[in-house]
Amino acid sequence: MQLLKTNVTLPLEFLSAGQFVTDVPWTHSHRTIDSFELIIGVKGTLYMQQEDEKFEVGPGDVLLLLPNRTHQGYAASSKNSSFYWLHFLCQDPYLIADDQEIREEMYMLNSNPESHRINTVIYIPLFSTPSGIERLSILFHQLLHIANSDYSSRLAAGYMTTSLLLELSQQTIAGLRTTLEQTPSDNNLVNILEWVRIHATEPISVSALADKFSYNKDYLSRFFRKKTGMNLQEYIHALKLAKAKDMLVQTRLSVKEIAYAVGIADEKYFMRLFKKCEKITPTEFRKAYYMTHMNKQ
Repeated sequence: MQLLKTNVTLPLEFLSAGQFVTDVPWTHSHRTIDSFELIIGVKGTLYMQQEDEKFEVGPGDVLLLLPNRTHQGYAASSKNSSFYWLHFLCQDPYLIADDQEIREEMYMLNSNPESHRINTVIYIPLFSTPSGIERLSILFHQLLHIANSDYSSRLAAGYMTTSLLLELSQQTIAGLRTTLEQTPSDNNLVNILEWVRIHATEPISVSALADKFSYNKDYLSRFFRKKTGMNLQEYIHALKLAKAKDMLVQTRLSVKEIAYAVGIADEKYFMRLFKKCEKITPTEFRKAYYMTHMNKQ
């Protein structure tokens, strides 16, 4: 795996962003541009080739195209395909590193208790499937809102772009650190986290999860808190709310429909939980970021 490595002592420079949608089969044009382009798959599959390397960008996949390299579609995407796109520049110097080099840096950072204060580097994979794609989607909608609002300066969009890539970088770093530090019990935890992520829209209880992985309920709760610093039920709720926030900005479903869609049958409980965790109601969240930019060519 290759990654973009750059500092963010200065915010990334935002150029443009939007959501591409098509109602007919479509193939990306052949071109070379002088900026980075980040693509996040939303619906369908985008078939993209950069130089000699081909990528299939499906829902939840993230592709980073590099400046001054030729890219083009190599097959037609189906009708109703959609993806987010973002053009930006790095204001600090950058390089393309491989994952082994980054893993070695992670080891050094883990050995430095001050690393969280002194590290200003972000690592962005050229192609990945982030575990927290909902958080990226929400940040992207916020970026689109800022970019299409009457802000007096493009600086706000630059800082929002930086926040988006910081989130992607943190998810990447977390994944790399996991492979460095795993023990047998950590492997079990990874399996639990992945299972909950995949089934987050279903009704999930701590008891059912403990039975699923052959744990005592109380032991699983203590083990999970020790390893993650988070209550297991809080983690389940956090995943459900992340998916709910994504639906609030991407769909026109009612709050009740979204509550059901994320596995919470009681609409009033869902609204109380959302307000407790997000400090605003679902409707207020939906209204907060509504401006966007869509294109079909």
